[in-house]
Amino acid sequence: MQPPRPGDAGFAFVDLHTHSTASDGSRAPGDVVREAKRIGLSAIALTDHDTLDGIAEAMRVGMETGVRVVQGIELSAVEGDVETHILGLHLSNTRDMEADLVALRAMRLTRAERIVGRLNELGVRLELAAVLEQSAGGAVGRPHVARAMIAEGWAVDFRDAFDRYLGNGRPAYVAKDRLAIGDAIALIHRAGGIAVLAHPAHAGTRERVESFVRAGIDGVEVRHPSHSSEDMARLLALVEHFGLVPSGGSDWHGAAEGSRVLGMMHVPLDWLDRQDGRVQARAA
Repeated sequence: MQPPRPGDAGFAFVDLHTHSTASDGSRAPGDVVREAKRIGLSAIALTDHDTLDGIAEAMRVGMETGVRVVQGIELSAVEGDVETHILGLHLSNTRDMEADLVALRAMRLTRAERIVGRLNELGVRLELAAVLEQSAGGAVGRPHVARAMIAEGWAVDFRDAFDRYLGNGRPAYVAKDRLAIGDAIALIHRAGGIAVLAHPAHAGTRERVESFVRAGIDGVEVRHPSHSSEDMARLLALVEHFGLVPSGGSDWHGAAEGSRVLGMMHVPLDWLDRQDGRVQARAA
């Protein structure tokens, strides 16, 4: 028997982890919402990297189509020497947050400059302008470097670019400047949102989740394409044990097919309702 899918009668699903051209996705924010409408999703969260620039367009199209748009963001923080992603969902007071995000995006640009410099030292004659052209004004990241490399013939595809040059430990890898876990969570809370540990997969152990609880985390991304069925069962049990809220999403970047497609995780509407309750409790 096939599991229910978005648009099936009697079932309502959401996708609380998506990306647009405001960061490293390939679809405009409004097009992300239109695709959600097409496949029958009730709501999405737009969670671009270190930017809120796509939110206004997404919310406008959400009003037109009847798809609820949750204001979100994905922040890259550090846990010791490990890069950890934190989703900020249900953001409401974003004006003060924007000043901090400007600094984060400046860090991203500096990192891109250093990556291009290392590539040049390795004989890959790529210019920063080509990377910025790929980002089209959005928050720049390694995927934009990879796209520029592919466009100019220096890599066959994303896997090739990351395996040979851009991945962790590869010759052109440059670590991000540090945003501490506690600072990322506090930034989200100041903006009126809830903080969710993104795609922890097999590293989402009881001990690690408990350390995030002490840091003030509100929820854990349970359903994600990188998670096995065992990961999802364990993470949901930990969410219930620690009194957190579950979340989930496709981490969609705009591909029409492949391993990450919008709505594929069949996240129930009830999880969004539970998040709404958490937001109300924090505001009380």
